[in-house]
Amino acid sequence: MYRATVSLLALALSSPAVAQSVEAEGDSGAQGGMPPQSESIIVTGGRVDEGDVAGSADIVGPEDLREFEYGDVNRVLRQVPGVNLQEEDGFGLFPNIGLRGTPVERSSNITLMEDGVLIAPAPYAAPAAYYFPAVGRMAAVEVVKGARAVAYGPRTIGGAVNFRSTPIPVAGFAGSASGQYGSRGYYQGHGWVGGETDNVGALLETFQQGSDGFKTIDGFPNADTGFDRQDYRGRFAVHSSPDAPTDARLELVYGRSELDANETYLGLVDTDFAADPYRRYAASQRDRFTGEHDQYRITGSLRLIDDTKIAATLYRNDFARSWSKLQDIDFDGDGRFEAIQPVFDDPDANPEALAILRGADSAAGALRVRNNNRVYRSQGLQVSLEKPFDTGSLRHNLTVSARIHEDEEDRLQNEDFYSQTAGDLVFVRQTALGAQANREAKADAIAFYFEDRIEFGRLTLTPGIRYEGITLTRLDYDRDDPERLAGPTRTRKTNIDEWLPALGATYDLGNVRLIAGVSRGFSPPGPGNPDARAEKSWNYEAGARFQNNLVSASAIAFYSDYSNLLGNCTQSVGCSVGDIGDQFNGGAVTAKGVELSASATPTIGEAISFPISVAYTFTDAQFDSNFESEFFGSVSAGDALPYLARHQLYAETGVVYGPVSMTLGANYVSKVRTEAASGPIPVAERVDDRIIFDLAGRFAVTDEVSLFARIDNLLDETYAVARQPTGLRPGAPRRFVGGASLRF
Repeated sequence: MYRATVSLLALALSSPAVAQSVEAEGDSGAQGGMPPQSESIIVTGGRVDEGDVAGSADIVGPEDLREFEYGDVNRVLRQVPGVNLQEEDGFGLFPNIGLRGTPVERSSNITLMEDGVLIAPAPYAAPAAYYFPAVGRMAAVEVVKGARAVAYGPRTIGGAVNFRSTPIPVAGFAGSASGQYGSRGYYQGHGWVGGETDNVGALLETFQQGSDGFKTIDGFPNADTGFDRQDYRGRFAVHSSPDAPTDARLELVYGRSELDANETYLGLVDTDFAADPYRRYAASQRDRFTGEHDQYRITGSLRLIDDTKIAATLYRNDFARSWSKLQDIDFDGDGRFEAIQPVFDDPDANPEALAILRGADSAAGALRVRNNNRVYRSQGLQVSLEKPFDTGSLRHNLTVSARIHEDEEDRLQNEDFYSQTAGDLVFVRQTALGAQANREAKADAIAFYFEDRIEFGRLTLTPGIRYEGITLTRLDYDRDDPERLAGPTRTRKTNIDEWLPALGATYDLGNVRLIAGVSRGFSPPGPGNPDARAEKSWNYEAGARFQNNLVSASAIAFYSDYSNLLGNCTQSVGCSVGDIGDQFNGGAVTAKGVELSASATPTIGEAISFPISVAYTFTDAQFDSNFESEFFGSVSAGDALPYLARHQLYAETGVVYGPVSMTLGANYVSKVRTEAASGPIPVAERVDDRIIFDLAGRFAVTDEVSLFARIDNLLDETYAVARQPTGLRPGAPRRFVGGASLRF
């Protein structure tokens, strides 16, 4: 059961996997690395008990992840208060995550990490998360919000999400294997084996996942609308002997991920969705995503006798993706290609165009499919020093850290043209590579972070300050020069220097701990957008955590005052062709809300327990000024931001009796508006509210072998998740899953 409050860290760490992740990982946040053998769950500035964090911090631990055996990050993160989610594909392949009212588009407004290392394709230059680590192979997921988020960066307004991967086992040789199979060809397999001696450790791991999909393409009832994912990882470590006076460790990590998904951006008009929400139009039949990701990491750490900790992480991530998607159509055969969105805005006024989407014959070469081919590189070095010391009656824990980072996105895109004949897309021609887009976006950044955790009796103060120095460059090349022999036709450069202070405080009253914090939020603009200013805010939070032997609870209020909200133009939000990759200023915005959580485990004797938990989030985010924008549209002060639900509730209840357990989870999301506006939401600008139930059961055959079963969307609720970029898209229907796991 998810433990709703951060004060239950000790329980979450009871798993050997997470305990080892503490000791084996070189945790490094935006400011730099953390000693791999420190005792922190939070990646930066030293591993501290979650209950002592001067800010909001939540962990979904190994037992929580094991309860439902999810492979969908949306289903995992909905357990955490303050997380805003927009589903997209039904499997969590392309999540849209925001924190505390930040926009959710492609998770580009939060800091994403794996083992404390930035994991977005190009975290500064192009953060849209077209690569996302598989949550099904993770040992834990950490979410940090509030004043503490300044430690991670570069995006410090909402917070950070850190995925902790499987560590090398500390106690000799160990391994794990699990497999599950379900409806519509769904499969998921995860296995690892490894161990440590006194001086050497290693681990090999694989994760496999896929499905035949749950949609049916018009005219192609047997077409694959699913996906296949393969993930392979290896770790090797050398370290000092257990009896050595100092603790030194060097660890190497390599990971390879591949994803092949028959996914589309093309949704359905309202009438077609009502008739069959799992239908796909014939015009989307060539849409397909492929991606390859390589991860390299070397972490060294040293812990001295006086508990001084030094760590350094050298990292690199390479990601190549291609997403062929229907871009636009020459609906009337006059040689002019038109956007698809107007068809969905008013299908009655565009019957011929809608007919082509559904499969009617088109003019020759009338359907244009863009190959959104992009290559990303991200690399850097992060270092940290953590030093505890005393000054009189004050206890200090000083963290000084730095990171040097560079990343880039390379777009070299072309287009294919098809004719639609008898519902089939027939290839006509292809443009030269680079004819659609030929450009690079680059970022060079250096960051420093200083923090001092000061304990004085019941009071703990955590002042910190972060510096970000960033150079952003965009290079545009002639579209007839794919080799870029002539050099760029235009170069645009932006320099940014920002100081970001933060102050967190906690006061211990025994069973109750008060928390408060204030911090400067920041997100850099995109490269080459001289009119797009950096996104800045002041963030405030205050609340309390409670824990006794029976109940844990937390109540936190937050308020973020944006001086400028940035809108990121991607095809996933329906941006027009010429604007893809640009940003738009959204002016002043306020986001406020409340996060509530509680958990308890009533028992009957010593044999039966009833774990229960609940997490609720209220979010109110609105524009504070009037303006016109191609991206946001016509905005008035008081208009709500799109795709942010005001109410989200997750609740779990279950029963455990000896080797048998059963858990029921329920997730409620209130209706959202798809356009910035206020007042009643028109049907055409609304995604309705929903409540989804999941049921899971487990039987422990032995201490090492378990059988489990799960029903996702227990009541087979039909619901829409979004209207962007083009048309309504459904959530996944009911899915039955069964499997087994082995640990040794």
